[in-house]
Order: sequence, then C-alpha cells, then structure tokens
Amino acid sequence: MMTHAAYDCDVLVIGGGIVGLSTAYALTRAAPGTRVTVLEKERGPARHQTGRNSGVIHSGIYYRPGSLKARYALRGSAELADFCAEHGISHATTGKLIVATERSELPRLHALVQRGREHGLPVRELGPAQIAEHEPEVRGLAAIRVGTTGVCDFTTVATRFATEVTAAGSIVRYGAEVTAIDRRPWGVAVRTADGLVVRARVLVNCAGLHCDRVARLAGDDPGVRIVPFRGEYYALARPELVRGLVYPVPDPAFPFLGVHLTRGFDGSVHVGPNAVPALAREGYTWPQVRPAELLSTLSWPGTWQIARRHWRYGAGEVHRSLSRSAFTRAVQRLLPAVTEDDLRPSPAGVRAQAVLRDGTLVDDFLIREAPHTVHVLNAPSPAATACLPIGREVARLALRRARGTGWKPPAVESGHCV
Repeated sequence: MMTHAAYDCDVLVIGGGIVGLSTAYALTRAAPGTRVTVLEKERGPARHQTGRNSGVIHSGIYYRPGSLKARYALRGSAELADFCAEHGISHATTGKLIVATERSELPRLHALVQRGREHGLPVRELGPAQIAEHEPEVRGLAAIRVGTTGVCDFTTVATRFATEVTAAGSIVRYGAEVTAIDRRPWGVAVRTADGLVVRARVLVNCAGLHCDRVARLAGDDPGVRIVPFRGEYYALARPELVRGLVYPVPDPAFPFLGVHLTRGFDGSVHVGPNAVPALAREGYTWPQVRPAELLSTLSWPGTWQIARRHWRYGAGEVHRSLSRSAFTRAVQRLLPAVTEDDLRPSPAGVRAQAVLRDGTLVDDFLIREAPHTVHVLNAPSPAATACLPIGREVARLALRRARGTGWKPPAVESGHCV
C-alpha cells in the first residue's frame, strides 16, 4: 500500500467543464482537506458543452418522474439560482412558454402539464390570447407557462467553482490533456501530453465529449459510444421580438428540444439549436473533420441504428443546417415576424450523446463505477442546470472509493466532524 505522501492527490478529476468543476467543488466541501486535482486539456474552463449552450436553467418539466434528470434538475435549478445570487453571477428567473403550433401537438402539451404538476412545478395553461399577453409576436394554438425556468452565465458559474476549488487548497491545471491511465491496486497514475504524471487514490472521469475514450484508457468498457451532435445557433437581430423563453412541444422520440427562442441574461436573443451529426467530437462547423473520431462514430453499430430509425428527422435537421431559409421557416412556426435577415450566425455547440450498441440514445444521466474510478458517461442538458446535485453525487461515490484505499478525510483524522 502506498503511503499518503506518495500520492499527488486524493481524487483526480479529468475535465474542466461545469460537471467536473462542480464535482471538485463538492469534494472540497464534503471533506475539507481532501487533495483534489482537476486536469483540463483546454487553456481555460468551460470551453465546450458548458460554454456553448443556450444558458437556460431548466425547470425539470420534460424529464420522466423518478429519473436522475428530473430529480437533479428540480433540485439543481433552485440551488443554481441561489449560488448565482450568492456569488453575484448574472442570472434571471424568467419563466418560459412551451407552445403548440399544430393540433397534433396538443396531447403532448397536455401530457407536459400533467408531468409538471407531478413535479410540483408552477404550470399555467394558456390559450392564443394569453400567449400574446406574454409574447405578442409568438403564435400558437395553446401553450403552457412554466414559472421556474431561468437563464444564467454557465461559464462564469464554472469559473467560480474553479476559484472555490483553488481557494480550498486544491489544484486546477489547464492545458493538461490526459494521454495514458495506469490503474494499479493502490489507485491510478495518469500521464498528460506534456509528460506530467499524477498519482491519485481515485479517478473521476468528467471528460464530456471524450468520456468514453477516457474510460477505455482506464481499461473499462463504457458500454456506450459518444456520438456528437452539433447544435447551431443564430442571434436575433431584432431581440425586441422576444420577451423571454419560447419552446416548441418536444418530440418524445428524440432527446432534443427543438429550435427555441432564448432571451439571455444580457438581453440578446438566441435561436436554436438544431441537431446535426458532427464530423468531430469538437466539430463546431461542417469543415471540421477528424478522421479518427469520425471513424469511431461510424464503426459503432448504434450509429447505424440511429440513422435507420431517425433518418427522416435527421434529413430535416441537415437541410435546416445547410439552408438559412429552411431554418427561418422552422422559426416562423413560433415567431411569424422573423425574417431570414433577422438571423445572424452565432457560435455552435456539440452535444455529447451516449449511444448504446443497439442504437438506443441514453436518455438519463449515466454514472458508472469501476475499481478506483467513477465515470460520468452521459451528462447532456440539463447537466448544467443540475451541476450542483450531480457534483455532490459523483463526489460521494469518489469519496467512498477513496475510503476503500484506507484513506480518511483529514477533518475526521483531526477530530472534527465533516
């Protein structure tokens, strides 16, 4: 058994997005004195999924009762708003409309009403005239208003987590891409591209778009493959057309929420995203192609099952990606006044969607344990909303693994309660 001094840290977190940093933050709070190191390959935090989404604090209305998404989003939305208020981070609780524009969507809208009430959310049903009271330029047959939805600056939230982690005496290291993981009876040793070796009792994999690859580096079969989907956004040149957040009724067969309208905390309005296959894990435009990553996607049997089942949906998304006029027509279903000239390109994001071998899109958060490791293998939206409870759960699992190596939290060793 290695001595305490032989370890470089107690828990090593791979990934400096909002989930990885919230996990590190939770570790330093749950067991003060725990030595945590975060390794992030980029030169700063929140460079991918965290910093490239619509900035919405989700209410939890979409998610199946009892699922991790529902439990963590319901809890996390309130906690995140409190965290932002405590640390002076831009945020607002605006509420949102979910609007049915076709009669075929009305049963699904009613089902969302029932689900919202099951969750205890403030849900109000609206007719066309009431829709216009909230959003004068939006048109629909019916809608529901969910009062607990909001917006915030997730990048600043993640940065604050990093600040709190370093203030607690732990380390956040940027520009540290993990290239090798060696799991031993005493723990793990990780090597980065620049030759740094870090030895830890427990490894936590929060690598997002690369989490399945990191799991395989650790010698574990994740059982899923990350299939990247790019979400493309536009900024609305006339933000006065939209007062708050407006969503279509989602398609229950696909885990994406459709093109929606989001007024951010800064007053700008973003339109999107769509969902098209990305040709690289960080493929934010069509020309960005990484052959090895594309081959990894195409060699996974589940990818072809998705294509077979959802080719019609996918073809429509690709068409809207390549044609601004087609994208505009999709937006006009909710916002008839919008024109093609109103849509100005905005940075895209890529969703790390875990897919099973049979083509099933993993719908819930997915966290798996292995010797000396905890892998977060599916954490798409609403993971940013739910980052605080997700971080606490992953931290709990990591601390349990650490105790299995004979480690005790320093505060316990010194006679204090944790």
